[in-house]
Amino acid sequence: MSASSLPASIDATLDLLVGADYVADRPLATVLFLALRMGRPLFLEGEAGVGKTEIAKVLATSLGRKLIRLQCYEGLDIASAVYEWNYAAQMMAIRLGEASGETDRARLESDVFSERYLLKRPLLQALEPDAAGAPVLLIDELDRTDEAFEAFLLEVLADFQVTVPELGTIQAAAPPIVIITSNRTREIHDALKRRCLYHWVDYPDASRELAIVKARLPDAPGKLTREIVAFVQAIRKEELFKVPGVAETLDWASALVELDAVALDPSLVSDTLGVLLKYQDDIQKMQGSKVKEMLDAVQASLKAA
Repeated sequence: MSASSLPASIDATLDLLVGADYVADRPLATVLFLALRMGRPLFLEGEAGVGKTEIAKVLATSLGRKLIRLQCYEGLDIASAVYEWNYAAQMMAIRLGEASGETDRARLESDVFSERYLLKRPLLQALEPDAAGAPVLLIDELDRTDEAFEAFLLEVLADFQVTVPELGTIQAAAPPIVIITSNRTREIHDALKRRCLYHWVDYPDASRELAIVKARLPDAPGKLTREIVAFVQAIRKEELFKVPGVAETLDWASALVELDAVALDPSLVSDTLGVLLKYQDDIQKMQGSKVKEMLDAVQASLKAA
């Protein structure tokens, strides 16, 4: 498969992801294959750190496409997401025109509202043609925006076009590959979801998480890797404010490798909990005898396996 061509089957989609060290299950590969084949946006929901954003990055790299990322936040508006005019450059052009004796106001207005003064933001950039193929447009953490922006986005995704009043309608020659993510801090409106294929990205089971860590950290000691994954799987069953995602598992594994660890012990786990857990209440809950109790159970389970 060439860099810019799309996978021809679910198995080819799995191979594409694995080739970029993204260990996916078959349901995810299936919905991703269908989204690519049908030209539909893919809406991914799940807890933070489970690998939603990484899917867009892997697609862009594996397909040889440009990645355009729109990071969403509260108060995101059209000027930040779509376009705005370079007012400073426009004012300079007007003053230079007047200084040179330009008296045709219509011509001057036409010049300053030309594309050269247009600042293109991610959504408009994603509509531009590219020799490598339509880009991958990542709309990250859509749940952080308000409903007004969500409604505007619905219009953009309907026809993959944007209207700039001074220039007219700009439409994509080839629709971008759209990946939308949400951490589900609020519900996204059904109207937008209906335009997308949907997949819930869950925490991986132990075997898949082990494969992920091995793919990303192939030089990590085998015993350490198994204990890390088993401990993270156990800690996700605890009543915590925020259980660790795959991103935290990989960070913790990297940190332990930096410390030249070959296996877990209670003091090592306690000293590095701040890599795995990001809330003080969660860290306090796991400190002391709780860490030793969990680690003993994990190590006993691995020995018995």
